[in-house]
Amino acid sequence: MKKLIFKGLAKLNKVILPSFGKKDLTKLSKWQKAIVAYRYYITKNALD
Repeated sequence: MKKLIFKGLAKLNKVILPSFGKKDLTKLSKWQKAIVAYRYYITKNALD
């Protein structure tokens, strides 16, 4: 059940949130780093 929720959130994030994959992570602002961290957390739990 938990994995299904995280997979749904991962798909929703892919559509709604911007991707910062090609940018230098050290030059991102705080809110951009927060988005990267949130996307990482959701993706990590969707794959477990």
